[in-house]
Amino acid sequence: MEYTKDAIKAIVDKQREYFRSGVTLDTEWRIMQLKRLRVQMSICEKEITDALAEDLGRSEAEAFFCDIGTVILEINEMIQGLRRWNRPELLFSGLTCFPSIFTRVYHKPYGVSLIISPFNFPFTLTFGVLAASIAGGNTAVIKTSSKTPHCTDVMIKMVSEIFPEEYVTVIDGGHEVADMCLDQRFDKIFYTGSPSVAKHVMAKAAEHLTPVALELGGETGNWCIVRKDANLKDAARKIAFFKLCNSGQICININQVAVAEEIADEFIEELKAAFIKQIGEDALQNPEYPRLIAGPAYFKCADEADEYRDRIVFGGKGDPVSLRYQPTVIYPVDIDEPIVQHELFSPLLPVVPFSDAKANQLLDVIAGREHGLALYLFTKDIKWANKVMETQQFGGGCINEVCLHMMVKGAPFNGTGHSGMGAYHGKWGFREFTHPCTVLRGSTRFNLPLREHPYSGKAGEYKMKLLRIFER
Repeated sequence: MEYTKDAIKAIVDKQREYFRSGVTLDTEWRIMQLKRLRVQMSICEKEITDALAEDLGRSEAEAFFCDIGTVILEINEMIQGLRRWNRPELLFSGLTCFPSIFTRVYHKPYGVSLIISPFNFPFTLTFGVLAASIAGGNTAVIKTSSKTPHCTDVMIKMVSEIFPEEYVTVIDGGHEVADMCLDQRFDKIFYTGSPSVAKHVMAKAAEHLTPVALELGGETGNWCIVRKDANLKDAARKIAFFKLCNSGQICININQVAVAEEIADEFIEELKAAFIKQIGEDALQNPEYPRLIAGPAYFKCADEADEYRDRIVFGGKGDPVSLRYQPTVIYPVDIDEPIVQHELFSPLLPVVPFSDAKANQLLDVIAGREHGLALYLFTKDIKWANKVMETQQFGGGCINEVCLHMMVKGAPFNGTGHSGMGAYHGKWGFREFTHPCTVLRGSTRFNLPLREHPYSGKAGEYKMKLLRIFER
């Protein structure tokens, strides 16, 4: 469909009118909408799987694990918790507010939300966010990625079958359509994508003072550190799985691995063996292996691999027709080389050797770069690992594991700085799409004149004595 600025404005105006009708405020009504979305995910499972195969070369199992089951889990958590989360919080007003006894904090929806979703997990990063918007009581305009047209077609069909346009609608198109959306006054914007585009989104949102949540990958990528005492077979197995998933096109994926030089050669061999065991000698011959999203992404990956051709120890081949590129291990790589200074979003995996005794110096270098969305540590020294997790700046992470932190019920997910702002998943998503509104109930009796003039003389002295007692 061809969109114009006036057409998008009309959609936003209709949604604002629908929101002001008050229909989205009822908790039970919101739960019903979440249930409808959950049922639709199950009904359209085959269509979703086929679309993911068309756009990303995703296998059925990976499609369910990453884009179908994940959304259903998210919706279930919303349904189970929403009545509790949306209940007004009752607070004791305190002596300073006497004679008021009680104050309530209401969780108010923002209104009309804009969700700008990416290509890498089209359904999870669209409907997972939509579930949070619905739970918060908002309406939603969804701008999908132009890079996944089959997935967008399915999302348009799914949403139009269960929601009226004035409540939820899906808009397709390129950057020009996204800008037409950003020209409108929304009440909340949720963007998932790159830091460079996020700056543009924030600049446009600032024109309307619209609050923004960002889920980004980070400028310099996510680090994984393997200490010399780590279980190398276990670490290699998990790292290989994660790098194969969606061909590395994951915002929380490992961008580079720093490996203690004392065990680097052994780790490399374990990593090769793990890749071969999971995907075969040549990933290009395995139909389960996903592809890169488009030609530019493929050639960017291939060109960067060619720059390090003399240090490729595994993989290094691609097929420009199928847009698939082998999982590729590059070793050794210095910590200051260009390939570890930016987010790769591909199956390339640079390995940076470091002296295990200088692990903390390595962390200092990482801390001096832009904050990652994730950090992964493999070590038996849990005391050290816990201290690192407490003191480093990053979105979230794992010790002796990868990616599963984002699957934990009740836990927030997002980044900080160049890897994002805000948080969502479960109750955190509900909070992201609502604003806390404090309402104090006053009394017409027993009101003390402490806050009123005069402030001088004996009356003032008396008031000051009481204020010093009350305001402690």
